[in-house]
Amino acid sequence: MTQRLALLVTGARGQLGSAVAEQARAAGHSVTVVGSAELDVTDADAVEDAVATLHGGARAVVINCAAHTAVDAAETDVAAAAAVNEDGPANLAAACARHGVQLVHVSTDYVFAGDATVPYEPGDATAPRSVYGRTKLAGERAVLAALPGAHVVRTAWVYGRHGSNFVSTMVRLEREHATVRVVDDQRGSPTWTADLAAGLVELAGRADLPGGVLHATNSGSTTWYEFARAVFTEVGADPGRVQPCGTAEFPRPAPRPQYSVLSGAAWTAAGLTPLRPWREALHQAMSLGGFGPTQSGVHPAAP
Repeated sequence: MTQRLALLVTGARGQLGSAVAEQARAAGHSVTVVGSAELDVTDADAVEDAVATLHGGARAVVINCAAHTAVDAAETDVAAAAAVNEDGPANLAAACARHGVQLVHVSTDYVFAGDATVPYEPGDATAPRSVYGRTKLAGERAVLAALPGAHVVRTAWVYGRHGSNFVSTMVRLEREHATVRVVDDQRGSPTWTADLAAGLVELAGRADLPGGVLHATNSGSTTWYEFARAVFTEVGADPGRVQPCGTAEFPRPAPRPQYSVLSGAAWTAAGLTPLRPWREALHQAMSLGGFGPTQSGVHPAAP
């Protein structure tokens, strides 16, 4: 095993944070998990205390999965989104810098305009089109300004056993409706939390890597429509019950990226384990179960 770490996982009650905690414990690391009830990342003093007490004789790393992911609500509540997505990461990075703690911060494809035709590289120009995207980009910049050695990991189309997401929504809708209409003009890479979490824990253990931005998603790409058909197939339902439609038929307060495919080339070049193809990951995720009915709509939660 690599060096044992003392990990603090923020946002640990969410779908990604809970998976990170599971993967970190499985790897033999010492793990402290905190949700918003235990640690408000917008409270600089509370963050300072949490980071200051982390070491315990092992190399200390914070994996920040805390985020304001209510994409549509953020359009009218900018302050709430900025507090968690910008101020929170800034507080964590500043505290980590003061105490010699590494930071892995999770970000999103929404920092891009979504008008590309080839996978986005970490150094490509950003141009977020939503409040959520703008606050997440501001959080990235705040992290790297305070702690240049930090790692910012952008991901996309995340789903897991905990919380509401596209997969659990499709499972519910398959039970409730004869047909389901899903947009077919947005493309991205469905990413299973277990695979992403394993990658984040692996990155946390790499003290030799310089800081900066990386992309991590399951490989390959698809549309929401094709993704939904795959979910129906996995539960033994007729994928023909999923019908394609366009984004214009489901107007939302916040614009969604039309193209969210992120290149994993820099991740692989850093010597990190590439995430497997999205379809293979979905098959294993569904075989393990846990994707029950949810209260969410047909649009997925953001990463």
